[in-house]
Amino acid sequence: MPTIAVQRAETFYLPPPQLPADAWDLVAPAERVFRWYEYRVQRRVIPPDGFVIGQQVYARINHNRWVADCRCGSAQVVSPADPRTACTECGLGWIALVFPDNPDAVEASLTELLPDDRNWTHPDDPGESWPSPAPPTPTPEPMRAEGIG
Repeated sequence: MPTIAVQRAETFYLPPPQLPADAWDLVAPAERVFRWYEYRVQRRVIPPDGFVIGQQVYARINHNRWVADCRCGSAQVVSPADPRTACTECGLGWIALVFPDNPDAVEASLTELLPDDRNWTHPDDPGESWPSPAPPTPTPEPMRAEGIG
């Protein structure tokens, strides 16, 4: 029985049916999400120019897909062949991705599971890719003279 491969950006984000199957072969895996998203929302979405310095996020396998989460709550399918991600939803610039040293070995370790059960998290991932924002500090109301006395 053939094995169902873990999905990566280059096998997940495919050109629409009216284009040749190889139409996006020269598009970098991390940039394919922008082509795919443009087609679905029917508007131009431009990939960012630069990286968000000092930020990184851990790639993980979720239901048989390599994914990376954005702090806005969105996520993209990603690839170890192009370890970066950018968000088509909020416009956050390119973020460096952390993959395991041997992504193929991680994928192979999951092949006995059904695709929906294939989940993996990097052992160094602190469990929350993006820190939650600090709760707002309440501003005390000024005292009013009419309330005194």
